[in-house]
Amino acid sequence: MIPLYFHSPGLKFHTFLQRFTTYIFNPGLDRVLTFLLCCLILPALYGQSPFSFNGERVAAGTKKHFTIRVSDDQANQTVIPVTVFHGKRNGPVLGITAGVHGYEYAPILAGQKLIRRIDPTILTGTVILVQVANVGSFSGRSPYLNPLDGKNLNRSFPGHPDGSITERMANVISSNIIPRCNYFVDMHGGDAPEDLAPYAAYYQHDQKQEISEKGRKMAINLGFDHVIVFKTTSKDYMKVGSPSLYCSAEAFKQGIPAADIECGRLGMVEHIFVNKIVAGIENLLYHLEMIKGVPSPAEKIAFIDERSYITSSHDGIFYPLKSSGAYVLKGMKLGYITDFFNAPLEEIYAHESGIILYILGTPPVNKGETLATIGIIKEEE
Repeated sequence: MIPLYFHSPGLKFHTFLQRFTTYIFNPGLDRVLTFLLCCLILPALYGQSPFSFNGERVAAGTKKHFTIRVSDDQANQTVIPVTVFHGKRNGPVLGITAGVHGYEYAPILAGQKLIRRIDPTILTGTVILVQVANVGSFSGRSPYLNPLDGKNLNRSFPGHPDGSITERMANVISSNIIPRCNYFVDMHGGDAPEDLAPYAAYYQHDQKQEISEKGRKMAINLGFDHVIVFKTTSKDYMKVGSPSLYCSAEAFKQGIPAADIECGRLGMVEHIFVNKIVAGIENLLYHLEMIKGVPSPAEKIAFIDERSYITSSHDGIFYPLKSSGAYVLKGMKLGYITDFFNAPLEEIYAHESGIILYILGTPPVNKGETLATIGIIKEEE
């Protein structure tokens, strides 16, 4: 039995260690057994070790904000704001990125809410939350691209330490954040022209069955009605030596179960979508047993593993007749395009039956651009 004076209330750790050392180095097999037992129970009694991040330590049961500075050889400078929540008990590390596209505001504001909603004193494990991955895009109100170098961060992974500013940002996330994680979520929404339906997504690969299934369960427990399956077995970006391109794809390629959130539309701040993202992350924390509670997945989930893309054959003005989230049948009219004198150029019809995941929500359209994406619902498994 361990003497009670080892773990009396209010005992400081250094005092405990002094008493414990005196006790344990007395001869006797029972002391050795006691030592082994204490090695198992000490973390439960005194919490997990501090979490090292960006050259600093985060104590168990606390959170800490970090500002990671990134610069390139062209005198471009930016920052990546990160919050680390380090729970009192040992557990998994969940990585979350928001603002990879800085004009997608719903996930960014959800991250701001999570600063107060995630309580490290009741957390098991650790959450690394990238508040705004692409501050240049956010501050410059720039859809898709980082105005510092004109590159799309979500087409730049894994990045390069000696590349342009966007490539270096991707490298920081790929090298310093993603490898620390056991699970990973990348949060997005509809950029400035994108009328987007909310959904979750995960990666599926025939040679990565275990992490594919973990990602599937993550996506289900985010609480969305629609879940897209990214079928990646034959994709070039999953091949060794090929760039992963996408933030969450880089995590999956590193062997980490990964999911995406798409929630929010047209670069707007709509609190129904902000709150839905917050609820989704809290559901995921329940599922991963990082906080106590029961996840609430959607009662009925529509899985989508095929998508139909409709592109424009003209430059001009697009008039949508449907909105994201609408269910359509093959052959239904989705909108039409005119020239700049209001003369009709093209009528746009659904190529397949399914749900409109995305439809262009602003008038300008260029030849070859995607006008709409239709998710084809899988038959029930």
